[in-house]
Amino acid sequence: MGPDEKAVPIFNATFVRPAKFYLSGFSNIPNINYYYVFLCFVYIVTVLGNCFLLLVIYLVKALHTPKYIIVFNLAFSDLCGSTALIPKLLDTFLFDKRFIVYEACLSYMFFVFFFLSMQSWTLVTMSYDRFIAICFPLRYHSIVTKPAIVAMLLFVWVFLLGLITYIAKIIDRLSFCGSLVINSFFCDHSPVYRLACNDTSLNNIMAYVAFIVILCIPVVLIVMTYVCISVALSRIASGKGRLKALKTCTSHLILVAIFFLPILGTNIAAVSSSIHPNARIVNSSLTQIMPALLNPIVYSLKTEEVLNSIRKLCKGSRICNTTTKRGLCITAALTH
Repeated sequence: MGPDEKAVPIFNATFVRPAKFYLSGFSNIPNINYYYVFLCFVYIVTVLGNCFLLLVIYLVKALHTPKYIIVFNLAFSDLCGSTALIPKLLDTFLFDKRFIVYEACLSYMFFVFFFLSMQSWTLVTMSYDRFIAICFPLRYHSIVTKPAIVAMLLFVWVFLLGLITYIAKIIDRLSFCGSLVINSFFCDHSPVYRLACNDTSLNNIMAYVAFIVILCIPVVLIVMTYVCISVALSRIASGKGRLKALKTCTSHLILVAIFFLPILGTNIAAVSSSIHPNARIVNSSLTQIMPALLNPIVYSLKTEEVLNSIRKLCKGSRICNTTTKRGLCITAALTH
């Protein structure tokens, strides 16, 4: 019995809702189990790396600054996004549980897209922080305050929550009376709504809106901030001063390149040339999981404040091992 026959439709007024969808991603790929092992490794390292970065920022009072509130938000989004995607992906394909309940499919779609969009807009917030720091250094501490950054991030959370909820919700107005096979590795928006047999014009419009909001606008805003930063750097007389100012942006630029270039490249290649479906699926999965893996590594190794904080925490833990008074251990670890 095929996937279309197994998923029994449920009729509700004018809409035809399937009991289940069938995820067809990673089909007929040789040695695909090695890729699943790789994904498992990626997920473990992603969880450990982001949890470690979150813990360092939480424990070290010197990192309780607006800049590291943004970094904390990025690490949290990376952790949640990977957790929303990878465990379910492994459960679906490694254990061959390709059928997914209709409601679970919409929830899957929501969480993957929500945290993906949060990662994108957190990088925009980071670029704003760097823009103020370099273009208005004397006013930085009066403009980039903790309440201001928390308000910006809260607005992003609320706005994206509303947008992604609406995008997932309007799937519910569609009727699925044909194929129930989703040609993707998760409940991707376009492959799902394209299965519908009634009017999908609103879903198509929202797909473009999501692409513009999640990818295009953030890229444009980040490019604009770095154009302004470049102008500000050109006005610095000494080359040493320019290099020092630019160095503060390197971690952010690496994160931007890691996140946006693969996604934009995959989308452009899919539109401009014919890519084998399996190659597209593997590329798409890598573009969504690799940034969350690399972001904490980049911030831990490329940012001097984080490196110094890790050293101080390690020094505090050594003090803990050599002292007999437990209260002094905790104090030494937290106050450094």
